[in-house]
This record gives sequence, C-alpha cells and structure tokens, in this order.
Amino acid sequence: MKHATLRQLKVFEAVARLLSFSRAAEELHLTQPAVSTQVRKLEEHAGNALFEQFGKKIYLTPAGTELLQISRAIIQQFEAAENAMLQFNGVSGGKLNVGVISAGDYFFPRLLVEFASRHRGVTLNFTVHNRAELMSRIADNLTDLAIMVRPPTDLDTLNQPFAPHPYVIVAAPNHPLADVPRIPVARLMREPFVVREKASDTWHSMEDGFGGDLSGINVAMEIRSTETIKQAVIAGMGVSFMSAHTVSQELRAGSLRVLDVEGFPLMLNWYVVHRRTKRLPPVAQAFKDFLLADGPGLIAQIVPFDGVRCAPSATGPRDITDARAGID
Repeated sequence: MKHATLRQLKVFEAVARLLSFSRAAEELHLTQPAVSTQVRKLEEHAGNALFEQFGKKIYLTPAGTELLQISRAIIQQFEAAENAMLQFNGVSGGKLNVGVISAGDYFFPRLLVEFASRHRGVTLNFTVHNRAELMSRIADNLTDLAIMVRPPTDLDTLNQPFAPHPYVIVAAPNHPLADVPRIPVARLMREPFVVREKASDTWHSMEDGFGGDLSGINVAMEIRSTETIKQAVIAGMGVSFMSAHTVSQELRAGSLRVLDVEGFPLMLNWYVVHRRTKRLPPVAQAFKDFLLADGPGLIAQIVPFDGVRCAPSATGPRDITDARAGID
C-alpha cells in the first residue's frame, strides 16, 4: 500500500459510499473509465479485490470494507491538515466545501459566484446530492456546510433557516384543473402524480404537505431527476409536488401552471447545516454569515415566486415552520 495515493483513496471512498462507478464519476467530475482505473490501481497496491459484482450491483469485499474505514480516516486527516493551514489564509485564501440537495442547484451556483466575487481567491468545492447522500456526507464529515430543507434529527448538528422555500402543485397549462379555483386536496389525490424518489427531501416535504399520509397518492411515475419530472408534467403525464424554486423559469414561460390547491403553497425553509462540534474554517463561517444575511433577497431575485398563475387559496398558504415564511 505504500505506493497508494490520496486520489486513489478518495475515488475508492466515493465508489464505496455510492456503490456505483458511474455515480462516483459524476460526483468527482471524472469519466467512468478514469474512476475504474484509479480503483484498479488501488486494488493492485492492496493486493486484494475491493469490490465484487453480482448482476448489475457492486458490493464491497471484506478487504474493501476494512480499507474503507481506513481510507476515510486518512482523508479526514488530510482535510484536517488542510483546514489547519487555511486558518492562516483567512477567507480570501480559503477553500469552501459545501453540499446541497438537488433543488438547490437551480440557484446555488449564482450564490456561490456572488460570494466569490466578494472574496477574491476563494476556492469552491460544490456538490449536489439527494437527501440520503447529503446526510451521509454530514455524518462522515465530508462537507463543511450542507444546504437542505429538512435538517437531520439523528445527528448532532446546528441547523439555521436562512430563506423561505415554497412548494407547489404544478401541471401542464392545458390540464383540466389548471383554471379551477380552490381545488380540494381529496380531488387532487385522484390525479396521477409524477414524484421524486422516497429518499429525497421533496418526497418527505410532500408527506408534510399531505398531512404525513401519502397512501392515497396515485403515483404514476417515480423519477430521480427534477428536470425529467418537469418534462413529464409538461407532456401531460400527471401533476407533481415540486419546489417552486425548481420551476421558476417554466412558470414565467407558461409551460407549467401552479394549481390552486387548498393549503398550498406549502412554506418550508432552506437551512444551512453543519456538525455542532465542527470548527468551521473562516471561509465556511463567512459563507454561512453571507447566507443568513443576503440569502433570502438573492434567492428571491434568482428564482422569483410570488404565487402568480394561481388564484389565492381560500385557506391561504400553509406554513408548517416557525421561521420566516414570506416571499419578498
């Protein structure tokens, strides 16, 4: 193992965590052959197979399971050393490690660009995940800050809301319910739904929106990709519960409509999350302060949503949080 490299360990850790060469390649911004090559070289150094395949799925071998724990410890030690050195660089010379759930990638890059414009020399490491993946990164201390809608309840984290996050029911413009006012939830439940996977923040937020019980939902399709869901709804395959921030452009273009459903929009919040005991590098603390101070206004500019394209519901929007729920 003396010739193994940190790069090989990082690639191996990503494949082992995701149990997928293709998803690891996507996360690491590498080609799948490059990922396979790095893992193969590490196996040569280790003298053992680290993965085995059954059908289309891969699994860690006993040797791989053992090496995974060691690899994570080594990676964390290198990151600790890097963060310790960055303390001397301050904000402008720092490296920002931040992960966000997929709904955030519709506005988050522009927040990062704005932050970087205020702090020259900042290096950005930005990754997008579903809820389960992001929770894993927090638990394994693989990210400084996590941006999500539903903070973890089983980890010792500090969770601070920084911006409102509305959820709406969308449909194609020619949908029979498109111009119906104050649609009862019971009527909506009869419509075919195109939904995100059950591990996603969107699915869990939808549970809140429908009182915690989705057993009556008519699920027509379950899709991991928000973009594919939008295209399915535009094509008339059903309605969908979606973050208003992910459909801002389609609403302005008129390719999607917000249905006037009783109790909607559902108002949640964006949270910035980190381990309570984590010593944030100066750049991470500065970015957190930036989100708390300027996040709401910037997000409202980037992905505006004011409830247009559906008449106000008689019951009004539902706010299940005690934090800020208004949209400027």
